[in-house]
Amino acid sequence: MTDYRPTWAEVSLEALSNNVKAFKDYINDECQLMGVVKADAYGHGLVPCAELMVRAGANRLGVAIMEEAMELRKAGMDVPILIFGYTPKEAVHEAVDHDLTLTVFSEEIMEEVIRAAEEKQKEVKIHIKVDSGMHRIGLKRGEDILQLLEKNSSSYVHVEGVFTHFSDADNEDPAYTEQQFHHFLSVVEEVENIHGEIPIVHCCNSAATIAFPHMHMDMVRVGISLYGLYPGEHMKKWISLHQVMSLKTKPVMIKTVYPGEPISYGRSYEPKQPIEVATVPIGYGDGLPRALSNQGHVVRNGQRAPIVGKVCMDQTMIDVSSVVKSSRDAVYTFFGDPEEGHIPLQEVADQLHTIHYEITCQIGPRVPRKYV
Repeated sequence: MTDYRPTWAEVSLEALSNNVKAFKDYINDECQLMGVVKADAYGHGLVPCAELMVRAGANRLGVAIMEEAMELRKAGMDVPILIFGYTPKEAVHEAVDHDLTLTVFSEEIMEEVIRAAEEKQKEVKIHIKVDSGMHRIGLKRGEDILQLLEKNSSSYVHVEGVFTHFSDADNEDPAYTEQQFHHFLSVVEEVENIHGEIPIVHCCNSAATIAFPHMHMDMVRVGISLYGLYPGEHMKKWISLHQVMSLKTKPVMIKTVYPGEPISYGRSYEPKQPIEVATVPIGYGDGLPRALSNQGHVVRNGQRAPIVGKVCMDQTMIDVSSVVKSSRDAVYTFFGDPEEGHIPLQEVADQLHTIHYEITCQIGPRVPRKYV
């Protein structure tokens, strides 16, 4: 599709590759690295990011839903792909056809996996989800898992993995994560004593991978930090990462606005002196948070320029009075690599009282991703 609007999200493949290699160096040689590419690779672009991660050294990929896994298979990717979430019964047969690894935590899905494997006489790998304290999906007790595994009478269905997910690993206080970890270990021990050894035991998300190396086990699942973002600022001391995404635009009009001339909806901003205002073609319809109205900034030539007035659905106004060489060809960056003088995503997230994950994920499909 041709991009007519001068607005884009720039994705640095070099930064992404370097982050993958940084994590490969951070974990031991026996530990596998799963690149998590759910939610369109956290807004960075599913297929291009997945392909690069594998080239850079990721052993496996993780997604949230069946549709994401199928998109990767249709793109020709043949690496192991684990679907973390719920896969409905009607999708199981297609998942088996495409060699997808399913998360199982209920008798309903286990029975459907067995049925599909037997009908197709095809090997299927599953991972069992343990609820160690997130209280989302998963089984809490070893006896519940063993009861589930007793249902498996098929030689085609193999329990390749067992895993859990930490809810508080970005907290500087490790107490709850350690509690979850020890609960998980006790469940795994109980299951393996009866069922036998499970090849891939895993529990670490990005935060736990960085902060708790003793929990790496057989595999780590790294998502947001492969895109250069730290789950907690205190984690910067352990690993060096580079922010992958920058959000950029160019002005479509620059005009002088005078005192007594309020800007944008609701007249929430009125200049006290004449200012130069650039209108840029991006708004909350593209995922630029409306909450940045009158408090967000862009960067041009290392200088910050404030958003003035309410962010509109498709356009936003910037006070560029103090920006040197502001013109129609000027590139304004809402957030980007701080090492290049741009506003880091964490700063934007702090302004909005949210997490940086949400910001990259909500940059919509109207904004093209440009891979550099």
